[in-house]
Amino acid sequence: MAAVQGGLVDAVEKKDIKTEPSEDSGGNNNANDGRLLSPPPGSSASAPGGNKTPAGAPEDQQTLLAVLQFLKKNNLAESVEILRREAGLPEDALDLKAGDSSGAGSGGAGDTVNLEGEDASSLLSRVTVSSSAAAQAPTKAPSEDQPDVNVVLSAYSQQGDPALYGVYYSGLKRFIESVLDCHRAELSQVFYPLFVHMYLELVYNNHENEAKVFFEKFSGDQECYYEDDLRVLSSLTKKEHMRGNETLLDFRTSKFVLRISRDSYQLLKRHLQERQNNQIWNIIQEHLYIDIFDGMPRSKSQIDAMSGSLAGEAKREANKAKVYYGLLKEPEIELPLDDEDEEAENEEGKPKKKKPKKDSMGSKSKKQDPNAPSQTRIPLPELKDSDKLDKIMYMKEATKRIRLGPDNLPSICFYSFLNAYQGLTAVDFTDDSSLIAGGFADSTVRVWSVTPKRLRKVKSAADLNLIDKESDDVLERIMDEKTASESKILYGHSGPVYGISFSPDRNYLLSCSEDGTIRLWSLQTFTCLVGYKGHNYPVWDTQFSPHGYYFISGGHDRVARLWATDHYQPLRMFSGHLADITATRFHPNSNYVVTGSSDRTIRLWDVLTGNCVRIFTGHKGPIHALAFSPNGKFLASGATDGRVLLWDIGHGLMIGELKGHTDTIYSLKFSRDGEILASGSMDNTVRLWDAMKAFDDLETDDFTAATGHIHLQDNSQELLLGTYMSKSTPVVHLHFTRRNLLLAAGAYNP
Repeated sequence: MAAVQGGLVDAVEKKDIKTEPSEDSGGNNNANDGRLLSPPPGSSASAPGGNKTPAGAPEDQQTLLAVLQFLKKNNLAESVEILRREAGLPEDALDLKAGDSSGAGSGGAGDTVNLEGEDASSLLSRVTVSSSAAAQAPTKAPSEDQPDVNVVLSAYSQQGDPALYGVYYSGLKRFIESVLDCHRAELSQVFYPLFVHMYLELVYNNHENEAKVFFEKFSGDQECYYEDDLRVLSSLTKKEHMRGNETLLDFRTSKFVLRISRDSYQLLKRHLQERQNNQIWNIIQEHLYIDIFDGMPRSKSQIDAMSGSLAGEAKREANKAKVYYGLLKEPEIELPLDDEDEEAENEEGKPKKKKPKKDSMGSKSKKQDPNAPSQTRIPLPELKDSDKLDKIMYMKEATKRIRLGPDNLPSICFYSFLNAYQGLTAVDFTDDSSLIAGGFADSTVRVWSVTPKRLRKVKSAADLNLIDKESDDVLERIMDEKTASESKILYGHSGPVYGISFSPDRNYLLSCSEDGTIRLWSLQTFTCLVGYKGHNYPVWDTQFSPHGYYFISGGHDRVARLWATDHYQPLRMFSGHLADITATRFHPNSNYVVTGSSDRTIRLWDVLTGNCVRIFTGHKGPIHALAFSPNGKFLASGATDGRVLLWDIGHGLMIGELKGHTDTIYSLKFSRDGEILASGSMDNTVRLWDAMKAFDDLETDDFTAATGHIHLQDNSQELLLGTYMSKSTPVVHLHFTRRNLLLAAGAYNP
């Protein structure tokens, strides 16, 4: 066997050098091919006598056949022949072609031992022990090529005695509990994915009772944030249950990512090889992606901050791409100052300070931000005259904006929806805070005017012909006074409406529904203009781009779609989440979209290329709220776990955790100047947080740590500026007006 084994190992080492020079042959964690072949180093040396008895001839024979098939598949006919002879298997064991095997064995003939006289089981045991290095990994190779569940499992499902699964697992548990504290936290991450895969393997092989015992014995040891997953898992007790379960298929085929320091990984590997614990080693090789880093192991709190998602942590490579998070240059519009404004600014002390700020805003937008994408990176709609007028209004309002801070908190105006027995499911305000819309479970969308100005429809075509088109007030004349009312109801969806979004120019409203469609409504005629059909299942959220024209949607089919209002097919499809997409948002520069999902991850997508450029993990429940800071640098996210997490987009790192809410967070909003973050929750409260302090306290040294070791300060109480309770109204939506007044909305729960 010496010739074959040496040859195989050589090949592996060369492969490793090619893929990642710094890794040893066993730690090649990011090259699948090298990892498949990498033998556990020292496994034959560390257990010369083979301290574990073989599990019986049929299993070992199957292992051998799997190895032979792998070698044959890679055209290693000579090795196949030598191994076949040494194992005493008949020539037709693999139906080798005569042509393939001609001349085979010449290279290793001198080393071949004559084993005819020995009985089969001792033969096989010798092969298993002496060639465990060569045989262990290749048995799993077929599954790498065909990620069909049946193949994945059948490749190695016969190797272990079902009764021993509990013994293997508790042996590993004892080992991890006995290692040094610094390694224990890191190695404990292995428990959950191992537990799931071992349980599923037992179920798949029809060992129902053993599976039940295994689950009852060890499910209590798992981290509390996996409770929901374990509940789903406990209902899978038969092989048939596994077939249609999508989440489960994802879990089998996408590797669970663990981030472990090199020292901890070597400890684990050595332990498993000394025990000849192939069953667990196989699962680790097959279904786990171990992202090894050099340096100090992470603490329990650092690991807990980042873990909890359906597929483990994000690989470090996933957050290395360049992201242009800067803002686009504002179009240059001259701001005509009224006399009144000038007087007001001279009289009062505070607004006087605003004037230089306004100029600095102008000069800031004229200089190109080095982190901003080019203006033409994606095609954006040109500004119409009405948009320019709106920009002038916006800049005027901005001069009167109140500067918020810890000593100057915003006033909050709460809009309660009373008697909303239709079930309020979504709310949105226009940017200028003049309209509010609600989506309801009875499939209607309702729009209200918040100002004294009532809602009117455009006149009929016949009446429009009679209007003098040259008159100055033509836009006023085309509206029909007879239709004026405080609110309008939009009918069209055939299921509950889950998301709504106003266009920046206030001409359109988007709504998405359980019926799988997104509808675009005109706010001039209050009719449906387009029904966008692309999702096959409920659509949970939709949002217009800050520049209009584009919008994003996400739903139960786990794919986010980017649309343009004048295309009935999506322009981009963003696929990668392992569960429903529950929240979607555009970056302020419209070049990126962010999606939050029930798989407890957040992904940032590049609109131009369609690539996923950031994956953030750390939430322990489905994500329902996302908000970008006005400067585009930071992202805040809220979920059913009641935590608000803060992320640095440029570095791809979590930089803060705000704890205080006791229920799902459904809304997050930064104030217009980015000083304050408001969060609204199902616990009937609005909380205000000091965003500037949270971001200013960052030590940039943390970012230079390639391992992404962020030590989160537990300073939620210092950052919390105020908690405002409603009587019995969950907060569904928050919005800062242009002058920094905070508007909140929700349906009263009697």
